[in-house]
Amino acid sequence: MASDSFKGSLSSAQVAEAVEKAVLTSLPKAEVVKVNVADGGEGTVDAVTEALGGSMVYARVSDSLRRPVLAKYGVAGDLAIIEVAAACGLTLLKPEERNPRQTDTYGVGELILDAIHRGCNRFLIGLGGSATNDGGRGMLSVPGFLEAVAEKSFTVACDVD
Repeated sequence: MASDSFKGSLSSAQVAEAVEKAVLTSLPKAEVVKVNVADGGEGTVDAVTEALGGSMVYARVSDSLRRPVLAKYGVAGDLAIIEVAAACGLTLLKPEERNPRQTDTYGVGELILDAIHRGCNRFLIGLGGSATNDGGRGMLSVPGFLEAVAEKSFTVACDVD
């Protein structure tokens, strides 16, 4: 069973669990293999970190309105797997707060710096589910960010929604 998440309601793992339960109800001897998948949006950290045998890390950063939020990302060796939505995601905001003229990616910069301080040199960044369209302006404004990322390697994964 390999399904992306059902945005805002079920994670990839929860979809797989539900399908497994339904299959085993009808076919009790069936073998169900579950694989987390994602398209660069929500669930990317879980799917890639699990596939690489990494671990989850939590950091207190800023949401897209610069309020404190606890965001998770994955680490596998020197690779950090980050979803921008963990720091500046739509799901962190109330509908009336969703204004891209007032939101930014500052917290994403804080997440990347946290990963650098933990020894990460390579980054996989998932861009899905963002509540901002600042083009990274907020991230670039984090003190020390530009100097810290100068020698790092970045790969970007975009969701297709």
